Amino acid sequence: MIRIAGLGLAVLLLAACSGQTETAGTALAVGVAGATGTATTSGVPAATVAFGTGDQLSPKDPIVVKASGGTLQAVTVTNPQTGNGVKGELSPDKTTWTSHDSLRYGATYQVAATAVNPAGDASEQRGEVHTLKPTGVATPALFQAASGDFGVGLVIGLKFDRDIADKATVEKSFKVTSSPAQDGGWYWVGKREVHFRPKDYWKAGSTVKLETTTFGMPIGGGLYGGQDVSATYKVHDSWIAKADGKTHQIKAFHNGQLVKTAPISMGKTADSPPRGPTPTFNGTHTVLGKEEHKIMDSCTYGVCKGDPGYYSAPENWNVRISGDGEYLHENLKTVSVQGSDNVSNGCLNMNTENAKWFFDTFNVGDVVEVTNSGGPQLAINNGHGDWAISWTAWQAGSALRG
Repeated sequence: MIRIAGLGLAVLLLAACSGQTETAGTALAVGVAGATGTATTSGVPAATVAFGTGDQLSPKDPIVVKASGGTLQAVTVTNPQTGNGVKGELSPDKTTWTSHDSLRYGATYQVAATAVNPAGDASEQRGEVHTLKPTGVATPALFQAASGDFGVGLVIGLKFDRDIADKATVEKSFKVTSSPAQDGGWYWVGKREVHFRPKDYWKAGSTVKLETTTFGMPIGGGLYGGQDVSATYKVHDSWIAKADGKTHQIKAFHNGQLVKTAPISMGKTADSPPRGPTPTFNGTHTVLGKEEHKIMDSCTYGVCKGDPGYYSAPENWNVRISGDGEYLHENLKTVSVQGSDNVSNGCLNMNTENAKWFFDTFNVGDVVEVTNSGGPQLAINNGHGDWAISWTAWQAGSALRG
């Protein structure tokens, strides 16, 4: 026979409403009033069920349903706000059911469990489990999408949609593994963004995996971590270009071997009204993307049609290396001075053959090291200027080093 227990709840343990949560991986142990000691037609006490209730269950923790004096016959957990059921599984002895779906913040889950005593008498018990409702949620997004493969200058990281108050706690929740293993570290770029790179360029052929575990975690200022993200990156052969503003040459190295040398013209350092000097940034750049054909328009940096110095020129074989518009590309107007003078607006100009070779050969994450350009150092927020920071300074940018 089935005995329906009452809906009253006997609270055995409940976290305080101060916002404190249970340790990850545990459930609140709250008993459902039921049939312990209650007589059945068989004379054997009815089995009872206990599961978590209250308003403090972390959505990262499972809902755990336990039977006493018998085994679980059926467990159903539903979120009535979405109509979705929560998946879970029974232990081998059928005394415990544990959810394995991700739960939601501020949600109510209805639990219905049927337990059977040794005599075969069944009793059903019902109740609700409530997950904590934070004042706000900070959700991470990947700094670099993991589509395709990448060069040895790959920079990975995360951008949150809210300011992070407790950076140290958040940083501890990140995990980066690489094969082969390489020494690396995190560097905070402001209040919302954090980057990871190795001490030296990634080794050719590396596999790099990034994982976060901030979901369900208090991260300061009343915020909790949003949905976790993960990504796996594949690193291809080493392609490194070295561009020298004094020799006006660019040299390409494949796995350390010189395979190409080409004349270039970098950004001009002399005053040239109305814009003035436009030197190429010094330091290590990485390829951000490529476009076969692009209109280079000075209006993108504020010199628009009708202004002195305005230009709008179609360019081919464009390999982007900075956020503010530095490219390796073809420029037929500067061929006569490529290899002898720097006259561009910051890009590295080449002839058609050389520009197409670099376009066909270099891809996202491949490295372009610029020296002797006469310009300032590439900034970390201007594309992937991370490599221009010394390893000592990079380590100091970790919240765990303070």
